[in-house]
Amino acid sequence: MLGFVLRRLGYGLAILVGVNLFTFLLFFSVNTPDDMARLNIGGKRVTQEQIEKWKTERGYDRPLYFDASRSGAERVTHTILWERSVSLFALDFGKSDARQAINIGHEVKVRMGVSLQLALPLFILQVIVSVAFALLLVFFRHSRIDFWGVVLCVLMLSISSLFYIIVGQFLFARVLRLVPMNGFAPGLDAARFLALPILLSLLSRLGGEARLYRAMFLEELGKDYVRTARAKGLGEGRVLGRHVLRNALIPIITSAGSYLPYVFLGSLVFESFFGIPGLGAFVIEAITGQDFAIVRTMVFLGALLYIASNALIDIAYTWVDPRVRLS
Repeated sequence: MLGFVLRRLGYGLAILVGVNLFTFLLFFSVNTPDDMARLNIGGKRVTQEQIEKWKTERGYDRPLYFDASRSGAERVTHTILWERSVSLFALDFGKSDARQAINIGHEVKVRMGVSLQLALPLFILQVIVSVAFALLLVFFRHSRIDFWGVVLCVLMLSISSLFYIIVGQFLFARVLRLVPMNGFAPGLDAARFLALPILLSLLSRLGGEARLYRAMFLEELGKDYVRTARAKGLGEGRVLGRHVLRNALIPIITSAGSYLPYVFLGSLVFESFFGIPGLGAFVIEAITGQDFAIVRTMVFLGALLYIASNALIDIAYTWVDPRVRLS
């Protein structure tokens, strides 16, 4: 196990270096620091003096890759590559390119907490509700409940999440006035603002996941161990709960684990429409304002979380299935 973890960490570090370097080359080959200054200063007439001042305040006045005017290690460290790319590995995100030049690390820390309040309950509820609904359909397979349940799943996955948001806000916030339309409040008051986006996000993903899990359970029902369990006199509910569900946990973990990075990164759509100041809304604001420093940081964090999630999924396989060995 230890060898596997170390090997995965090595692979992950190589991938992270590649993603970070590619992102840096992409951003700085498309836009020079002067272009970034003009975009963020704004206005029709931007003087060279304003550009140089902006670059000096944010460290973009340095060479990109190598500073020949320095000596020793400063030839490498006194560069934009080191300050804006290599420093990300130490989780030093620096300041944004916007006029306010906010501390990106502080914003990520605060906004990730907000995103977790929305995404973590949703992640847990999504797995429980989807698995329970799929088991219900399998239990009543070849019946009207199963038929209309599958029809409902197809309808739910065919509808855009924007439709759920618009209808949900109109019905629950404007007509029934059960919850606020949008916004956010700290502490326990956050539950009032998060209840509607959690419910709508759960509904928007329920159809696809429940149908996927149903297909997994039906495949397991045809295995020999299921026929043996039934031959021993076990009831259908016990067969589904103790045998089918347990043996289908690996694909469930794979499917649910792919959503794990979004637990920390937040939802772009739901946070933007409901005015929740999480990381998802932070990315949208950065893209709209063309703040490349924030976008590069979020690309790095996304790659880091995806690599960590995949490693955790592989380790979780050994917990749910003793036959899996990581060596």
